[in-house]
Amino acid sequence: MKRALITGITGQDGAYLARFLLDKGYRVYGIYRRLSTPNFWRLQYLDVFDRVRLIPADLVDAGSIIEALRTARPDEVYHLAAQSFVGASFEEPISTGEMTGLGVTRILEAIRQIDPDTRFYQASTSELYGDSGKTAPLTEESPFTPSSPYAAAKLYGYWITRIYREGYKIFACNGILFNHESPLRGLEFVTRKISNAVAKIELGLQKKIHIGNLDAKRDWGYAPDYVESMWLMLQQEEPGDYVVATNESHSVAEFAEKAFAVAGLDWEDHVKVDKRFLRPLDVRFLQGDYAKAEERFGWRPRVGFDKLVTLMVREDMDRWRRWQNGERFPWDAVNYPGEDRILSRYQRIDR
Repeated sequence: MKRALITGITGQDGAYLARFLLDKGYRVYGIYRRLSTPNFWRLQYLDVFDRVRLIPADLVDAGSIIEALRTARPDEVYHLAAQSFVGASFEEPISTGEMTGLGVTRILEAIRQIDPDTRFYQASTSELYGDSGKTAPLTEESPFTPSSPYAAAKLYGYWITRIYREGYKIFACNGILFNHESPLRGLEFVTRKISNAVAKIELGLQKKIHIGNLDAKRDWGYAPDYVESMWLMLQQEEPGDYVVATNESHSVAEFAEKAFAVAGLDWEDHVKVDKRFLRPLDVRFLQGDYAKAEERFGWRPRVGFDKLVTLMVREDMDRWRRWQNGERFPWDAVNYPGEDRILSRYQRIDR
């Protein structure tokens, strides 16, 4: 049985990846950051909470990362944890650099010291390309011009991954994933902000939604499709860096129009532009080219833009209807894990 360690297991990608690996027969360990209110609702939503083993650790604490690796003894490490919201990185640039940038080095160094044969996946991002002004599809060879503290921190993580691959011969891959969404996306991201607002407006719980730049274009895919690419990268004979995208680009306005249409509403009646949500620097256009990933390991997206928008809106509508009927959800309550789910330095027996 292969063993995998996922950092950021409580996030959208972490939860979907945990389910994917469990279905592959892996023993899955997940690093999470201790909070006064635990955030395990995605794992519960996908019904995998009781099947993963959780390890408390922090990306700014090298000692806790080393202990997590010694506890899990993974064959593969999937590093997904980060301060991943671009807007927040302008407000908290230093902590973003510590977590999103230097956190990568702490994990790679722990791998180098404990087991250099461990395979490593780094969650890179399309934000690396920044606002280059180009409207051509972006590939692994396109230049990086980061436009936010988040992107700058991710660029450090990208290069330190390559340095450990080339300098220490660690099997380390960068997945340059373009935007990928799902019903598990956080509400701070514009796609889920829109789908959630559509559901509430359709049910009479909200009237308007305030958004920043409606003209920004992104290459939006479906998160469960994208986590499969992470696994495929680590199954190859040689490590590499890969763009994962849909080869399409759509504006925020297009997303809003299609989302409101699912509920039979006119988006222009409910969407208001709000300067508070504009960033100091914004990326106007991103579109990827996944040709290399398709050629090397046969990956291609299964869910297109229209289907993605529809499933997100319908899932949020279903949630809010059930909420109106008095049904509780995992995120409505404080859900502390059972003691058998938490592993510490004192529990290094074979599991």
